[in-house]
Amino acid sequence: MAPLEPYEKVLVDEEFLDEDPHGEIACEQCHGGDPEATSFEEAHKGIIKDPSWPDPTKACGECHEEVVEPAKTSTHMTLASFDKIIGTRATDDPALRKKLFDEGLKTHCYSCHSSCGQCHVSRPEEVEGGFVEGHLFKKTPPMATNCTSCHGSRVEKEYLGKNKGLPPDVHYAKRGMKCVACHTGKEMHVAGEKYDNRYEVKEAPTCIKCHEKSFGEGAKVKAHKIHKDKVSCHVCHSVAYKNCYNCHVGKDAQGLPYYKTEKSELGFKIGLNPLRDERHPYKFVTVRHIPVTKTTFDFYAKGAFSNFDRLPTWKLATPHNIQRKTPQNKSCSSCHKKKELFLLEEDVAPEERAANRAVIVPELPKMERK
Repeated sequence: MAPLEPYEKVLVDEEFLDEDPHGEIACEQCHGGDPEATSFEEAHKGIIKDPSWPDPTKACGECHEEVVEPAKTSTHMTLASFDKIIGTRATDDPALRKKLFDEGLKTHCYSCHSSCGQCHVSRPEEVEGGFVEGHLFKKTPPMATNCTSCHGSRVEKEYLGKNKGLPPDVHYAKRGMKCVACHTGKEMHVAGEKYDNRYEVKEAPTCIKCHEKSFGEGAKVKAHKIHKDKVSCHVCHSVAYKNCYNCHVGKDAQGLPYYKTEKSELGFKIGLNPLRDERHPYKFVTVRHIPVTKTTFDFYAKGAFSNFDRLPTWKLATPHNIQRKTPQNKSCSSCHKKKELFLLEEDVAPEERAANRAVIVPELPKMERK
């Protein structure tokens, strides 16, 4: 995504003042500062860059209470489920745990949050902010400047077909569908503090919502009848996606934070479902390797991940690269007899096998003929 010129980041469009209802509100009511001051310094004293962060109640809640109340604890706003996942792997030592969260995560992870303003007015701070369009409020956040500016390295490349040799997702290629076609405001704004992971959000999209005829009693596709509730849709309809390995964070000699990963590569693996529940009843799912290691945060808190094996490093994945026809769904033997498609013990690093025991496929599934 091209960076904005400095003036583009802050220039308020006249259309905002003339046509946007928010333009009727005095600047200082949201942003603070002193409109009567005669110098730049005095006028901007106490200025609030993003009035919707960290608490949008005052700036947005007066008019949009029904949205703001749940949204202020949403996963986009708080990264609540992320904290829980890190906390599960973390040590039980209170002092070391505090260093992990206060130094490691605060330095490297919490900048990825979003806010009302960073979706509906400006680009996210993670990509250096700046107005999307002259302070005009966008009811639907633009995909290119807001959604994929944060979710670009994996989701954008998968969905738009930017991974070399792989086509774009069929929903984009055939219908030009934007993110919000599936990920609605209800999902984005739902309260998130009660969820252990994003897959628990009941407002999240499901394939069957649009493709119910493919799975109902009158389903014509034999494979759908055989595999219903046994394998996830992605197992048959996804293609290779990015997997990352061995991320480490720290600060350089100048005190600047950095991160580095050992490698990232495209691959496709089917594993056992580590999050099996009513919404995800499948035995087999696509799994993606995430870059966490036992020593990821050792620069800040050595040994902080003493409970590393509590969660797998091969996680349930829902890649955004759906295809109607894929190499593995050409025939039964295209999948069942393809050892390389499945996450076997030999595919997992020895030091990660204990963590991934619930995900590793013990033997290839047999073909079931009906």
